[in-house]
Amino acid sequence: MLTFVSCLAFMGFVAWYSWRKTRGHLSSASGYFLAGRGLTGLFIGGSLLLTNISTEQLIGQNGLTYAGNMTALAWEVWAVRGIILLAVIFLPMYLGGAFATMPTFLKSRYGEGTGRLVSCLLMFGYIFIWSPSVLYSGTLALMKALDFEGMTGLSQTQSIWVITWTIGVVGSIYAISGGLRAVAISDTLNGIGLLLIGCLLPIFGLMALGDKLGGGIGTALTKITTTHTEKLNAIGTGSELDAIPISAVFTGLMVMAIFYWSTNQFIIQRALGAASLKEGQKGLLLSGFFKMLIPFMAMFPGLIAFHLFGPNLSPNDMAYPALVEATLPKPLLGLFIAVMLGTVFSTYNSLLNSSATMFAFDLYKPIFNKKADDRKLISVSKTFAIITAVATLFLAPNLVHAADGVFIFVSKFAGFIAIPIAVLVTLGLFAQQLRVPPAAAIFVILFHILTYFILVWGLAIFGLKITIHFMHIFTILFILEALILVAWAKLRPHSKAYFHLHAPKVPMNAWRFSMLVSAMLLSCAALTYVFFSKLGFAYKDGVVAPSFLTLLAVSLTICLAFCYWAHVWLQPKYERYVSRKYS
Repeated sequence: MLTFVSCLAFMGFVAWYSWRKTRGHLSSASGYFLAGRGLTGLFIGGSLLLTNISTEQLIGQNGLTYAGNMTALAWEVWAVRGIILLAVIFLPMYLGGAFATMPTFLKSRYGEGTGRLVSCLLMFGYIFIWSPSVLYSGTLALMKALDFEGMTGLSQTQSIWVITWTIGVVGSIYAISGGLRAVAISDTLNGIGLLLIGCLLPIFGLMALGDKLGGGIGTALTKITTTHTEKLNAIGTGSELDAIPISAVFTGLMVMAIFYWSTNQFIIQRALGAASLKEGQKGLLLSGFFKMLIPFMAMFPGLIAFHLFGPNLSPNDMAYPALVEATLPKPLLGLFIAVMLGTVFSTYNSLLNSSATMFAFDLYKPIFNKKADDRKLISVSKTFAIITAVATLFLAPNLVHAADGVFIFVSKFAGFIAIPIAVLVTLGLFAQQLRVPPAAAIFVILFHILTYFILVWGLAIFGLKITIHFMHIFTILFILEALILVAWAKLRPHSKAYFHLHAPKVPMNAWRFSMLVSAMLLSCAALTYVFFSKLGFAYKDGVVAPSFLTLLAVSLTICLAFCYWAHVWLQPKYERYVSRKYS
């Protein structure tokens, strides 16, 4: 009973506070889709924290760590590169052009056909890839935490369908009725709960492991850092245990970071609703520090589960739910359920809201009703969101058949969408002098979809297998498609030169600590690998290697010098650049 009371109390508070803060902000399209362009840095950072931390990460990455090692760390800590690019380069362009959606920018750069095709591509990903995976992974966690099968007598399949539909319907109400402002506010409140539970669970897990070993937390930490230390290796060994090879940090992972953080509508929409460039940069860079906490929540529990339960959990994605069930005190279980639901709602809401925004602005108004007013756009977007929600509710339970786990499923299928969009946006921003014809942009999108399918799955149908990791395929196709666009523009240039009209609707002064904080984020990411290496915690003959302190001192010195250079030399130049170009 206490579990349900604490769960309902927290969820009720979040719903009430979100409703209270959204009154009077939903009558205009700007208010509904972009929160009235009034989001502060705190709300942007808090919303991005929970939007980015989805159940597919908590479940999937802990499962990968449980079965393998810490190489999945690269997905999280090196995401700061995409965050920095969005904050200091892409965001001034987006806000300077007052774009409501990223496809709107692509339409201005490559023509209406390209913008609409990209909108359809993104909506396909949101409906058929990200939304179902979020609902499914959240269902797994809640099903285990509630012992839903034992409580109801339903089979595993029936339980998955019931919980998925319950979560999906409630989450849809949040997004469809409240718009982006409600999503951002509820995300921030749920984010506080997520940080609390996410940080407490490893502590309770260590306590349980210590009890099993006849000691305390210190005994548990000693066990983790002195036995099976290969699991603490973030650099990897080149074996099949590596979820992400270290080489991918410099190839496909960089491409994915550009797409996910700098061009992905359901991520950048928070920043597009910023009250100013300064607030947008503050919120984005704040979320970068939150990313550094994710390994503690999304990977360390998997390590604890391995030492606590052994290597026999099946499937691997059950590592996190099993640790919750075994170690979390009952009074906190209700809060965990509420936070887990909030995590699902956050990402699911964002996907629905962004899909509805793109449909209204990029498809419905320009194609079907050019004279549609704000009230009509909101009405149409809500109808589309309802249809989208129903589709995802039927798709999500079928992910039980994903052989590689939910996280790898999402990562692979994201390649259909990420690469061509990253190529088009990157060239559109950094090579504005190129006269790329609209036909070239459309060709590249269609070429990528076909080629990517053939390389990753199609050849296997004929018994052929490519040994290249799918992350490296990302980079190969990124470079190839960029060359196609450049060659096409040189050989058959578009008749008109591209001209970007700046029409900002918010103040465009850069944050004076943007370069310093960016350098700090990159330094933190690099230092993480010093700790989780064969000279650090993955050292097999002790806790750390004898030369670890020397390596750490040298690394810290380099990082401090880098931060000083960024703040003293680079920051003034950057502020002058932004002022001259966008003010």
